[in-house]
Amino acid sequence: MLKNKIALITGAGRGIGRAIAIALAKEGAEVVINYNGSEERAKEVKQTIEENGGKASIYKCNVSDFAACEAMIKDIVKEYGHLDILVNNAGIEFNELIGMISRDNMEKMFNVNVFGAIEMLQTVSRVMARNEKGGSIINISSMVGLRGNRGQLVYSATKGAIIALTKSAAKELADKNIRVNSIAPGITQTAMMEQADLDKLQDRIHNICMGRIAQPRDIAGGCLLLASDYASYISGQVLPVDGCTIM
Repeated sequence: MLKNKIALITGAGRGIGRAIAIALAKEGAEVVINYNGSEERAKEVKQTIEENGGKASIYKCNVSDFAACEAMIKDIVKEYGHLDILVNNAGIEFNELIGMISRDNMEKMFNVNVFGAIEMLQTVSRVMARNEKGGSIINISSMVGLRGNRGQLVYSATKGAIIALTKSAAKELADKNIRVNSIAPGITQTAMMEQADLDKLQDRIHNICMGRIAQPRDIAGGCLLLASDYASYISGQVLPVDGCTIM
């Protein structure tokens, strides 16, 4: 499905990013695992991919550092000659009620979740534009970017911004054959969820028609579709992956 494609996944050392990297590699893409935290976790993802017959490399880079992002893309193009798929997955989350929101946390979330995604999109789209086949850019948003949520005002705002920039970028890049889409995961079993209040979590599961929270592989499945040629006429869209949640 993705043979001979080069894919860059930001924040791919764990959780959803890890699952996306493994899924894309399984379908033939050679993946670049971007991380900014644990090198050990990134190496584990690489090892898992290689043990399953795939190809992968790791690259440490803070996506909120524009110069570092440019250097990473330049190195990838130098190594592989092209870049076909970008998954803007890196993100951070601080949950605070309106009266408790700190400027520091606000800036951290916007720097990574929004500005980092925009700068990656800017740099990668220039590379993709030089390839007549274009490429696919997938921005990981969240259902809270569509609906909002109590205690997540700033985080919801960053994910809403991802949806807006996805739709705008899709219109601007369509004539270059670059597709831009977003995935909006619902409640997903990640390390962040381990800190959740179990009673509140159970209440939220009752609103999910499929009766369970998402696993990272569920999000990866949506990403695989949007990265592939099966989605060659899909752009500017937001794909909810939330198990049919009733709000």
